[in-house]
Amino acid sequence: MYLDIKILSIENLSTVGCGSIGAVTDRDGVDEIVGQWARERPELDTTAMAVFGRVYRTARLVGDAQERCYARFGITRADFDVLATLRRAGGADGLSPGRLTGALMLSTGGTTSRLDRLERAGHLVRTPDPADRRALLVRLTDSGRALVDEAVTAGLAEQQRLLGGMSPADVARLQDLLRELLASVEERAAEETPGSAGR
Repeated sequence: MYLDIKILSIENLSTVGCGSIGAVTDRDGVDEIVGQWARERPELDTTAMAVFGRVYRTARLVGDAQERCYARFGITRADFDVLATLRRAGGADGLSPGRLTGALMLSTGGTTSRLDRLERAGHLVRTPDPADRRALLVRLTDSGRALVDEAVTAGLAEQQRLLGGMSPADVARLQDLLRELLASVEERAAEETPGSAGR
């Protein structure tokens, strides 16, 4: 069932960019898939498929649009995540690679490759930690700080544009519902994580 949603999201979606998403209709592609399952397997409850299918499609469309916007600044979404994490941390000292890896939820190797690329581009530097000369701190350069400030402004403007078809009241309700959804999914996903019992 998940594969059905994924195939639909990749092959049958309208192109989105710093352009437009197709107009909302009463029925969408997820309804079509759910309807097909209802015909073939009427005993199945496809409620969750309908919810997560739309979450997946929305995330895919918005992610692609963000990727195109960040590309105007010569960076990828992955690069932006690193720069934005450092920018949000505030201060001039920066973060240790370990803290950065934890914040990004990446492997150490995945973080290192991103840092190497961004350091070569002059957007960040790794310097010895004054409190522990054996450790390193990662911090933004002046150009990296300027870049991420421009990129986050452009990215937020694009996200706001994509929300333009909804009223402020609907957006506020959607935020509350998505917050509840995320909390519910995180709680139940943790129950299935090996070693999570007793935490």
